[in-house]
Amino acid sequence: MQFRESSAIYLQIAEYVCERVLLKEWKSEERIPAVRELAMQLEVNPNTVMRTYEFLQQQNIIYNQRGIGYFVSADAINNAMQYKKTEFMDKELPAVFRNMYMLGMDVEELRPQFEKFKKQYLS
Repeated sequence: MQFRESSAIYLQIAEYVCERVLLKEWKSEERIPAVRELAMQLEVNPNTVMRTYEFLQQQNIIYNQRGIGYFVSADAINNAMQYKKTEFMDKELPAVFRNMYMLGMDVEELRPQFEKFKKQYLS
C-alpha cells in the first residue's frame, strides 16, 4: 500500500478497511485479519494497525471479541459509508469545488463523466 504524507497512516488504513467492507470483500460478522497479520500485509507497525482498529471500533465498523479477534459489525456498510461520505465532503470536495470555480465549470458538466465512470466501474 502506498501511503500519502497528507494524512495519518492509521486513517489511510481505516480507509483501506472501509473499502474492503464497502466492496463486500469483508462481509458482515466476518473475521478480519489480526492486527499483526494486517501490519505484515501493509508493512506497518502493529501499533499503527491497533490504532486503526480502535478508531474503527469507535465508528462501529468493526468490533472485538476477546481472545478470538476482530469482526465486521452488522451495520458496518452503513457506518463505513457514512464515515467515507463525511470524509469526502469535508476533505476532498472543497478542492474539487475550488477547481471547478476557477475553471468556470458547473456541476452539471460532471454528470457525463460520472455516468461514464459508473458504466466502466460496473462492467
